[in-house]
Amino acid sequence: MIETAFAPQDAAALLRWYVDHGLDETIGEEAIDRFALPPPTAVVATPVAAPSTPAAPTPIRAPIAPPVARAPVPLESPQLAEDAREVSRRATTIAELEEAVRAFEGCALKRTAKNTVFADGVAGAPVMIVGEAPGADEDRLGKPFVGVSGQLMDRMFSAIGMSRERDLYITNILFWRPPGNRTPTLSEQAICLAFTRRHIELARPKVVVLAGGTAVKAVLNTTEGITRLRGKWTTLTLDDGSEVPVLPTFHPAYLLRTPASKRQSWADLLSLDKRLKDLGVR
Repeated sequence: MIETAFAPQDAAALLRWYVDHGLDETIGEEAIDRFALPPPTAVVATPVAAPSTPAAPTPIRAPIAPPVARAPVPLESPQLAEDAREVSRRATTIAELEEAVRAFEGCALKRTAKNTVFADGVAGAPVMIVGEAPGADEDRLGKPFVGVSGQLMDRMFSAIGMSRERDLYITNILFWRPPGNRTPTLSEQAICLAFTRRHIELARPKVVVLAGGTAVKAVLNTTEGITRLRGKWTTLTLDDGSEVPVLPTFHPAYLLRTPASKRQSWADLLSLDKRLKDLGVR
């Protein structure tokens, strides 16, 4: 059989894929079938002198005891979410909150991320955008929405005369990148959301834009999908009793995968522009 040569660039791409998915160890070249039965052990007959009683047959293998059922061990303790709420309450400024987030060790994602991704743009801007989680580019640079999806978002807001240097304050519900860009667990969301809600209180935006289904479900505490909620204004009541208008919309990364949905996102931007004008911000 003639084997096809494995190009170096293919090997490099495969290694990058392993790293992005958290694979850092090789076990063997061939997969092991854990369900296959072991080969039968041959029984060698030993000559004996006319036993008075028949010998018991030699078992092929010892019986395997059934596995003992164990209670699942939670990866994250609910107490960590309460610890995050307590730490966030003590922050009285955005700078203090950022310092608290960077010092917090209660979220396991921090141990696998390169950087803490806190915020970008102008603190106190009229529009606060809350996304889902940092990606590879955000994790490398330490800023939210700086990759391809962030560039698309900048162009979208530029179309209605807004920019992150003047009108936008940008963050995510998670401050650390999940390995392989996987969906964050509910416990990871709960821990970081305590900081995010306090972040909104301290930033005091006129409007919050929630980008993506994960952010919408976490911040609004709902099970409704983004396709049903996008474009529909609602009100977020914060822990200090203040309220802020909220507009759910598609995440820019989704628009890159589904360009046909850009028309709906454009309608959301026009709705945002109108709301800001009604509030006297623009």
